[in-house]
Amino acid sequence: MLRIGYVRLRDATAHEDTFALKAAGCQVVRAEEPTGGGQTLSSILDFIGAGDQLVVTRLDRLALGGRGLLDALDRLEARGASLKVLEPSLTSEGPGGQALRAVLEAVAGLEPAGAGRRRRPAAATHEIFALQRAGVGPVEIARRLGVSRMTVWRKLKAVEGADA
Repeated sequence: MLRIGYVRLRDATAHEDTFALKAAGCQVVRAEEPTGGGQTLSSILDFIGAGDQLVVTRLDRLALGGRGLLDALDRLEARGASLKVLEPSLTSEGPGGQALRAVLEAVAGLEPAGAGRRRRPAAATHEIFALQRAGVGPVEIARRLGVSRMTVWRKLKAVEGADA
């Protein structure tokens, strides 16, 4: 069984977490930079094998909300791996694991519906210019594309500056 430690480097306690994970017997400890966007955790969840264990010092070090925690737990279980939390001592195995899942599902159910949604990407410049060439004004372009008027103005101005 491989024990993989995971820590987010978002505060001063991150280095203490790294030492705690090594002391807990983790053969591998991976750290995530605050700007990492979860890439390190995602690669661990893709790599981890059956019988392996992901170890974190606390649940909030794994994900920021109930839905994120539940998603990580689902991915671990799909790969045949388990989760171990050092403080408080929790594991996703056995009857305690069923209780942990029930609590995470309850917490995720209390979160606002849009909490996990990402912002819609801004409209592409070519869409804005196609509408402008068709005689549509900036305010109407913003409404049609679902972006702010400022986004439309910035993209129009950026291209005008490039043409000059």
